[in-house]
Amino acid sequence: MDLSKVIARKDEAAKYMIDEITHIIKSFEKRDPGSNGELQSCQYMAEVLKKDCGCDSAEVEAFKENPGSFFGWIYFTITMVLAAIALYFVFPLASVILIVCGLLIAFLQFGLYKKAVDWAFKEKTGHNVTAVKKPTGEVKRRIVFNGHPDAAWEWPVNYALGGVGFEGHAIICAIGAVFFIVVSILYLVNFGMKGLLLNPETSYASAWFVKAAFWGLLFVPFEFGLYFMWNEHRIVDGANDNLTGCYMGIAVLKYLKEEGIELENTELAVVLTGSEEAGLRGSKAWSEAHKDDWHDVPTFFISYDTIFDPKYLMVNYRDLNGTVKADKDVCDLFMEAAKAVDVPIKKGWVPPLGGATDNAAFTQAGFRSTGITGLNHKLEDYYHTRRDTYDNMNPDGLANCFAASVKALEMFDDGAKQ
Repeated sequence: MDLSKVIARKDEAAKYMIDEITHIIKSFEKRDPGSNGELQSCQYMAEVLKKDCGCDSAEVEAFKENPGSFFGWIYFTITMVLAAIALYFVFPLASVILIVCGLLIAFLQFGLYKKAVDWAFKEKTGHNVTAVKKPTGEVKRRIVFNGHPDAAWEWPVNYALGGVGFEGHAIICAIGAVFFIVVSILYLVNFGMKGLLLNPETSYASAWFVKAAFWGLLFVPFEFGLYFMWNEHRIVDGANDNLTGCYMGIAVLKYLKEEGIELENTELAVVLTGSEEAGLRGSKAWSEAHKDDWHDVPTFFISYDTIFDPKYLMVNYRDLNGTVKADKDVCDLFMEAAKAVDVPIKKGWVPPLGGATDNAAFTQAGFRSTGITGLNHKLEDYYHTRRDTYDNMNPDGLANCFAASVKALEMFDDGAKQ
């Protein structure tokens, strides 16, 4: 199927996306995970998919979550680390135990997006959208466009200092925790059972360790500052992150309809998964609810997140802090499609401290998926801050990604990858 007429409308599609994103931000409540604003945006886009995009169905689906837990690990981890620093001077073994437990919670909750401390936070209801447009004939393949409608809680350090300051702060805190683990273990190795409690008999002999720990107190202000890594009372507009991802698929279907194009054997779907900013909770819930669906024919998921700067348009071959490998065929398809329409594209990954896209949840659930991003993974000051607004969007970035997406659909429909 030749989709060149749709690709030619890429600039018009970019304007449409910006206008729609502006409307959502101006019309509805803030869209933090599990909020009424998230639901409002899902309901609105579901109607757009039915009315303007020709979808045969567009269902809003609810799921339960504990969104405060995604950054709530901070309260556990940092409290344990600060307590460990204080206890080092009287009970070094307790320092090791507390810091290891605290770092384990951080790794599970923030590094792997597991539900390590969800039980400690208020339950809310998040929402997803599943929209399907059937082909005119037998379904022989399926392509799914994905984005997340929720917006992030602001990161104050990133707002004030940018990504270098934000990531630098986190790294310093990690170094501080490891420093006290190492010093505590060395102390215990040197003094054995006597080192379990610091006492007059060992205090003089352990002068070096006490001095080292006092120097380690320089880490305390940074550790304490991590309590304020997020501001749960300020929700950003989330124009780029990630209404752009939602509207990429919507725009593809809209302009196919406007051009009167019907695919014969390729089913189209748009899946909008809420509460990505709470740890991929929507995409995980969707994958669980639909674990037995859409395995009947070759099905490719293309998950978009923060489509902004055209020079950073990227296919992420690894996701979730680098721990999840995306499907190579889906990744290669998008790379080849972008090159076919002369769109600059990079091959990359979501690195440690880079977080994740919803692609990671789909991939972990056994679906064939890739994550497409359009941002510098060395975080810029609009990312998760109040600068992520409808008047800070990039039409060229949106147009390029739209063109590559339509070409990927054309190649997939022609059987380039299955």
